[in-house]
Amino acid sequence: MLDDIVALKKEISTYTVTNLEELETFRLEFLSRNGRVQSMFKNLGSVPKEDRAAVGKGMNEVKQLAQKRFDEAKTVLENSVSQTKSALGDLTLTAPSTPIGSLHPLTKTMDEMKQIFYRLGFTISDGPEVEDDFHNFTALNFPPNHPARDEQDTFFVRKSDDPNMMDLVLRTHTSPVQIRLMENTKPPIRSIMPGRVYRNEAVSPKSYFLFHQVEALYVDENVSVADLKETLITFVKLMYGSDVKYRLRPGFFPFTEPSLEMDIWWGSEKDGKWLEILGSGMVDPNVFDAAGVDSKKYTGFAWGMGVERIAILKYGIDDIRTFYENDIRFLEQFN
Repeated sequence: MLDDIVALKKEISTYTVTNLEELETFRLEFLSRNGRVQSMFKNLGSVPKEDRAAVGKGMNEVKQLAQKRFDEAKTVLENSVSQTKSALGDLTLTAPSTPIGSLHPLTKTMDEMKQIFYRLGFTISDGPEVEDDFHNFTALNFPPNHPARDEQDTFFVRKSDDPNMMDLVLRTHTSPVQIRLMENTKPPIRSIMPGRVYRNEAVSPKSYFLFHQVEALYVDENVSVADLKETLITFVKLMYGSDVKYRLRPGFFPFTEPSLEMDIWWGSEKDGKWLEILGSGMVDPNVFDAAGVDSKKYTGFAWGMGVERIAILKYGIDDIRTFYENDIRFLEQFN
């Protein structure tokens, strides 16, 4: 019997407990009512009287050893869990909800505009944001002394006095894509050109140095101002509803003649005001000639729409800077 006690002591001393599941297994095997230690006490009556004192003492030592090993392992495991909770928070708590991302209001507006023009038969074209002087100004009929060529209005990437080296600019409009499209595509052409543009403007509630445009170009035989007007009116009705209040008025742009600007009524009937959303017109023959299109055979119209202005009217936003501040409280409204 004493040999069994010695063997059990050794087994208890070398038993490894690394997790709560193993701790419970240890308790059931050695300390429970039906465990091996308690079973030894049940057999004490069969031990000869002269050996009972020594065997009883040995049994108590085994029981104390098992209890000590259990308590020590339990303390180590509880401390480990406590440290984990301290580092990671209470793992028993319900996890906080994760906010679901959504499209930015400018992206949503741009996508809606694209879908409308798809319905009207337009394709999508793209071009570089860093442009050369020819595509950004010269081919679009800007005279050499036009204010837009000045550094006060345009962000120059490279400006050179060498006549053999073209200036490079951050494009001031998406109109250069029209030139590149006409240089590489034979009419008829019916396409929009969405993208970012840059101008050296003072930041205010209605203007920003970075904004977005959706340019358009339609070139074919016998395209007229009536086609332009009908396209613009159809667009604003599809974007804002058939009861939208709009107006078309004469304008001036170097690359179109005649030119029109379009305004939308913004606000209440009593306290609202007109807000310009686009400039447009019939493509100037000089632009056709610069891009290699036969200006005697083809006519066409073009426009440039400000996406921020469209979004301001669409969502009732009163400050263009809000689009770029990344305020989560503002963005959550568009989930």
